[in-house]
Order: sequence, then structure tokens, then C-alpha cells
Amino acid sequence: MAENPHIQRKMHRTAFACVGIVVGMVGLAYASVPLYDLFCKVTGFGGTPVAVDSNGSQVVNRTISVRFDSNVAPGLNWRFSPETPEVKVRLGETTTVLYKITNKGDKPSTGIATYNVQPDLAGTYFSKLECFCFTEQTLQPGETLESAVVFYVDPRLAEDRDVKDLSSITLSYTYFPSKGGKPVAEVTSSTTPISQ
Repeated sequence: MAENPHIQRKMHRTAFACVGIVVGMVGLAYASVPLYDLFCKVTGFGGTPVAVDSNGSQVVNRTISVRFDSNVAPGLNWRFSPETPEVKVRLGETTTVLYKITNKGDKPSTGIATYNVQPDLAGTYFSKLECFCFTEQTLQPGETLESAVVFYVDPRLAEDRDVKDLSSITLSYTYFPSKGGKPVAEVTSSTTPISQ
């Protein structure tokens, strides 16, 4: 018995709509991580510092301590530390802090740094002008690299009732082993090799 052509068209449309929905959902699943990362970088959500091109802020007399935390994930035989564990900065003041990264192993290894700011609400006001994060680095055995983070704390922090009394912010970096530009254990740049 032959099916009605009208019913066949409806079935084809329904099948194409279902396939379209599945393809769209898979596409959104793949795009969700980069879109969320972009959202965090633009808004400072979740303690993600805001990446900016320039500092248009006025420097104000209020100071805040910025602490630097550095970590190396298991599987990466590196030593990683800031030149200083803490600096006091005036809001709006551009500051540069250097980090040293050394491969303590006996073979070349590659790593990539991720970061966050604590407390989370301060991420909106912590603005990075230059950073080595998310840039894959390969170090030879015994090689040391010096990298910079250039930042300022937006003076608008003093006007936000949730963080206006904040006395310190912690910028935390973790280096992970990397392969193909992505952290192996999980998931711009200013670097200058230091002569040995």
C-alpha cells in the first residue's frame, strides 16, 4: 500500500528538523568552552582577569596588595616563581612583575600556564595588559625563561560595594604539561630567554 505523498513530506521535514537540532546541539557543545572562556575574559567572571590593550585609568591614591601564587602541575619538572611574592600598587597604576621558569629536567619539555584571580569578584577589576598565560613554552634541559605580567587594578574597584574594602588580590598561575597548545592535565606573551 502506497503512502500519502503529503505524509511523506511531513516525515522528511520532521527528520531534517531532528537532524538539524542534533547538529546544532553538537556545535553548541563544542563552542561552549571557547565562548565561556571569552565571556570570562571580557567580564572578569569567575576570577578571570580582564585582558585589555591599554590603561586609560587615572591613578588614584588608594593602594591594594597584589599577591602572586605560582604552581607547577605534576608531570612538569619545572621551577616557576615570581620575582616578588607581593607588591603594593595604587589603583590605576600599571605594574610589571617578572616570573622565572626553569626546566629542572634532563630533556626538553613543554608547558602552558593558566591563571585566575581571587577573590572571584576582583577579576572584573584586575586588568592584564601583557601576560604569558595560554602561550605554550618549550624549555631545554636547564634552560631558564623570564616572562612578564603587566597589569593594573581598575580604580572602579573602590566604587563597587562588594569589593571596595578589599585589601589584597591574589593572581594565581599554574603551569601544566602541554601538547598541541593545550594543557595535558587540564585545560599576549612577553618572554625573554636568560643566558646561562
